Amino acid sequence: MHKYLQVGKIVNTFGLKGEVKVIPLTDEVDRFSELEYVLLEDNLSTKLTIERYRVKDNIVIIKFKEISSIDEAQKLKNRYIVIERERAKKLPEDTYFICDIIGLEVYDLDGRKLGRIKDVLKTGSNDVYICDSYIGKKDILIPALKDIVKEVNIEEGYMKIKVVEGLLD
Repeated sequence: MHKYLQVGKIVNTFGLKGEVKVIPLTDEVDRFSELEYVLLEDNLSTKLTIERYRVKDNIVIIKFKEISSIDEAQKLKNRYIVIERERAKKLPEDTYFICDIIGLEVYDLDGRKLGRIKDVLKTGSNDVYICDSYIGKKDILIPALKDIVKEVNIEEGYMKIKVVEGLLD
């Protein structure tokens, strides 16, 4: 399991006083109101204190106490902000962080290894796991539904699925 979780990607500056535009990588953008600080993923010793934030058109505008100019903010562009896993919100049962799902080995209920999860599509109604197939040339698209996904074991690194008609075609 990952020790740190991405909560956003800084994509640009905003204004002249050091604010930044952040694409949120969390389902709850109000999550930023509960965070006192974040870390830079590529330099975990850099702690950025959230002075204020607001949401505008699905982008989060954040002002960090440590950043006071557009020049300083520019240096943060294209960097990810993270939090320690222990500061993450507790997820409901049978819900997982995407970073924990990616990389899981996928097996059918008979124990046949089908592939490895390489990405997750957020479709609105339910997520879809993209599995790099070991048994064919095309990716396997696995709907994240209880009828299909029968077991997820993050600690041991696997997922067991029920193969329904058309899933492996």
